[in-house]
Amino acid sequence: MSYIVPIGPYHPALEEPIHAKLYTEGEVIKDAEVFVGYNHRGIEKLATERNAIQTLVLVERVCGICSHSHAFTYAMAVENINGITPPKRGEYIRVITAELERLHSHFLWLGIACHIIGHDSMFMHIWDERELVMDLLEEMTGNRVNYAMVTIGGSRRDISDELRVKILAACDTLEEKLKRITEIAVTDKTIALRTKGVGTLPRDVALKMGAIGPHARASGVDVDVRRDSPYSAYGDFEFGVPVVDSGDVYARVVIRALESAESIKIIRQALENLPEGPINLGNKLVKIQDGVFVARHEAPRGQLSYMVVGNGSLYNHRVSIHVPSYKNTPTIPAMLRGNTVADAGLIVASIDPCFSCLDR
Repeated sequence: MSYIVPIGPYHPALEEPIHAKLYTEGEVIKDAEVFVGYNHRGIEKLATERNAIQTLVLVERVCGICSHSHAFTYAMAVENINGITPPKRGEYIRVITAELERLHSHFLWLGIACHIIGHDSMFMHIWDERELVMDLLEEMTGNRVNYAMVTIGGSRRDISDELRVKILAACDTLEEKLKRITEIAVTDKTIALRTKGVGTLPRDVALKMGAIGPHARASGVDVDVRRDSPYSAYGDFEFGVPVVDSGDVYARVVIRALESAESIKIIRQALENLPEGPINLGNKLVKIQDGVFVARHEAPRGQLSYMVVGNGSLYNHRVSIHVPSYKNTPTIPAMLRGNTVADAGLIVASIDPCFSCLDR
């Protein structure tokens, strides 16, 4: 029997509104369509009525989990238009915050994936490690989300020697616990049965559709803006870019565990070599000069791009935000085909979607 099975846009298993229409033969999904646009907030339009400091506050609200990434990328665009070079210490603090945010995001997704699979003990274990990361972010910034660590020309808050030592000690703890999480993710039979061979995205399809971030790297696409086009202070650090070839949900679990280890490596290098000096050029309200610049940042979900157009006034003439979920969401129908309805929720979640970002 042929059925059309709708998932969403309002569904108890979905944190954000998305509508997936499944065309099935019995339990098997023969085709699928995905519809978005239920959460549009007009942030790009609002940005044209804000100055640079106000826009930093605004774009942090595009996404809660990767709020620093949005402020970081916007600031880089304005700084390049205006010819501003932030102090080295400020750049290091930006990178430390960005990598802690990546750990937060990856641990959050890994926990949710285990919960969907039905492995709730693993879910609680991973989120316990996430709490440690969020406690560090709160101590650094004063907030668990929307950190407000970025200003035009550097970082808004410094890292004291006492806090630096504390974060380094936490990195040792996180590294040991992450080894155990990775071991379980790779060897656990429950995870393997629910994820291996499920929701496969072949490398050629990932390339054709322009998939990015961990989603692409889980399909064998070796791409990472931090390495391929170094920005901020990323050129000062040694780190690997894990790539897995199988392209299924299992690969997306493994890739995020491996990437978390690399983030810890970057944080440790940045803290051990934290430069002396100022963290910013002063919290000044700058005019955004005539010009246009596209800044790119490897956010937790993949490449985040901000195109900022200035016209010499205090306000943005145009801010265009290109988020990772914009690239990764179109791959969902390709992953759903040939799978069962029971796996549909896990497959949709496996791209680590942020529909608030997508419907900015």
